[in-house]
Amino acid sequence: MSDYISNLVIFFVVVDPPGLVPLFIALTRGFEARQKRMIAVRGTAIAFIVLVFFAYFGKLVLDTLTISMPAFRIAGGALLFWIAFEMLFGKRSDRKGRDTDDALTDEDAHDLAVFPLAVPLIAGPGAITSILLLMDRSGATVVGQIGVLGAAATVIGGVTLILLGADVVRRMLGRTVIQTVSRVLGIVLAALAAQTILSGITSVYPPH
Repeated sequence: MSDYISNLVIFFVVVDPPGLVPLFIALTRGFEARQKRMIAVRGTAIAFIVLVFFAYFGKLVLDTLTISMPAFRIAGGALLFWIAFEMLFGKRSDRKGRDTDDALTDEDAHDLAVFPLAVPLIAGPGAITSILLLMDRSGATVVGQIGVLGAAATVIGGVTLILLGADVVRRMLGRTVIQTVSRVLGIVLAALAAQTILSGITSVYPPH
């Protein structure tokens, strides 16, 4: 039980479910309520599948492709930079500010659920690195692996519930506050991207 709680805390901190709410609101602006629910459920389900895959095959894949974890962090940080740029300068809002004749489709919702919601916002470099390290720490014991995957499933389940209630938060805050928060979060996300890239670089070239 203590290992499960420890794993739970690690995944909660890395995934940061409360911090995903304003990001989700900003990213899904312009979608219908039905599409937002689909994005939330599909995105979290895909994120969990990605984490399970990396839990069992991640090290093998990275080793086979000769990709180091620092390189993985740098690539993930670059993707986050792209999202942050679009949020900061309203590119996503412009793209979603279409008229009703050119409404956002279910295909757009599917694309958003995969990228950037599932990867890299939920199952990002931090979450993938964490599950790789925790599975390695748990060894080959079934109980240990269930503890890691159970903690990941608990956090992802919580993310699903939180995102499904994101519209309630949006109505409470209003359009102006949401747009302001979206811009501020763009800066925060850019800083997180920079930190992710720096972590990758310092892993290869540690400071003296």
